Amino acid sequence: MSSIGRASVLIGAGTVISRLSGFLRQIVLVAAVGGSVSAAGNAFALANQLPNNIYAIISTGLLAAVVVPQIVQAASHPDGGSAFISKLFTLGAVGLLAATAIAMICAPWLVQLYGREFPPAQQALATAFAYWCLPQILFYGLYALVGESLNARRVYGPFTWAPIVNNIVSIAGFVLFIVLFGPLGNTVAWDAGKIALMGGTATAGIVVQAVLLAVFWPRTGLRVRLDFHWRGVGLNRIGRLAGWTFLMVLLGQIAGAVQSLVLSAAAEDHPGILVTQNAWLLYMIPYSLIVLSIGTPYFTRLSEHAAAGRHEEVRADIGRSIRTLGVFIVISTFALAAAAVPASRLFTKNAAEAVAAGVVLLCFLVGLIPNAVQFTIQRTFYMYNDTRTPFFFTIVQSAMVIGATIAAGLSLPVELLAAALAAAQSVAAIVQVVLATWLLHRKIGDLRVRSWLGALARFILAAIPAGLAGWGVFLFAGGAGGWMAASQVLAAVGAVVIGLVCLIVYVGLLALLRAPELGPALGILRRLTRR
Repeated sequence: MSSIGRASVLIGAGTVISRLSGFLRQIVLVAAVGGSVSAAGNAFALANQLPNNIYAIISTGLLAAVVVPQIVQAASHPDGGSAFISKLFTLGAVGLLAATAIAMICAPWLVQLYGREFPPAQQALATAFAYWCLPQILFYGLYALVGESLNARRVYGPFTWAPIVNNIVSIAGFVLFIVLFGPLGNTVAWDAGKIALMGGTATAGIVVQAVLLAVFWPRTGLRVRLDFHWRGVGLNRIGRLAGWTFLMVLLGQIAGAVQSLVLSAAAEDHPGILVTQNAWLLYMIPYSLIVLSIGTPYFTRLSEHAAAGRHEEVRADIGRSIRTLGVFIVISTFALAAAAVPASRLFTKNAAEAVAAGVVLLCFLVGLIPNAVQFTIQRTFYMYNDTRTPFFFTIVQSAMVIGATIAAGLSLPVELLAAALAAAQSVAAIVQVVLATWLLHRKIGDLRVRSWLGALARFILAAIPAGLAGWGVFLFAGGAGGWMAASQVLAAVGAVVIGLVCLIVYVGLLALLRAPELGPALGILRRLTRR
């Protein structure tokens, strides 16, 4: 098996278990806070979202865009990059401590920013949760910094497997909460002890996750020590590159704040912040399992090619990456769309809530294939140390999201807000990937777009009847009023059945179309199941 194949299998297997345990965590959480449309549930979702926003900044912004390519290049230093990484880690820890302290001080204003339409009691509960959740910023950041460094040194497994421990800790804490206090959906039943157990559990999982990841650091062969002399090893260059990245992330955070503010109008009884987060969790199954497990090893290899000036190999790997991702991501999109209601039923109290949440999921899924392509395109810019160009095409995407969100908040009834915001995000993703691909073509030359677009079209041609077959199975089982939406356990079984039907039809049609990508894709699946 190739190094990329082994890494993809390792990351993919860890991602499967992580996502399954993450599902169980979210199911227990929804039970603890009285449902996905409860006032307490939305308050906790907002508070726990705040440190996750910072994690998104660190992991997908600065580290992915700037630090990983720099660590790869630093490996050529006489000490293997130890001095560079020591300075980088020291600077990162200081910055994370400062960011955590500032966020803690600003907690009430952050809650008001993201949940302006919450009633006063719900805002107060969200603020109390935020004080317990915001310390996650430090540990999320350390986890991301160590994990991305491990990936850059080709130590792929721990970064993917550590979140499983986080989920186990969270599940145990949330189950303990249910045993002690039972489900609490309203805001008046919460006191300091209950808030501490719920918020403290969420943060304890992140702490354990970060500490566990640090245990694997010796595998890198690097010695890291505190070093406050931050000059002389290229950190100024990182600062210049990161400037554009932070501007780009700032745009994303502004868009996210506007979305959260508008969604806070759905304080309870309608799809709001927690329903949107659960739909995003479902959306992230194929993205994390397929895009990250296959794309991350490609990114490391592409970084090496770009650093060595092997531009033709970079262009070839872009096409291979997109075709490999595409053969899996296309059927995942259509299968998850066919199973939208039973999949959403995992996080709801009844079938009616599952139907409303399923609509939100469908709107997110429109952007899944474009976002999979965007992963490869955007990271290729980063490999060439170009963070300026991604900033400009992100302006377009963020402007579209913000404009559509404001328009939805002013014109649509509250029960449609979550679906409208998800749809706006998907449409903006389509525009963004088209613009990004054009700009990358101008930068490095022919990307052989027709080749991989043709492959994606072939996959979609096979996936449409496969998805319809899965949808037919759902309708045959009684639809939203049938057994697949009767309970969470049956919903999970129903989603698996629909997925298997879609996959069988899809593989059969690709074989009839004689798709050249089918053989390698089946090989990856066989390796994954064996491992």
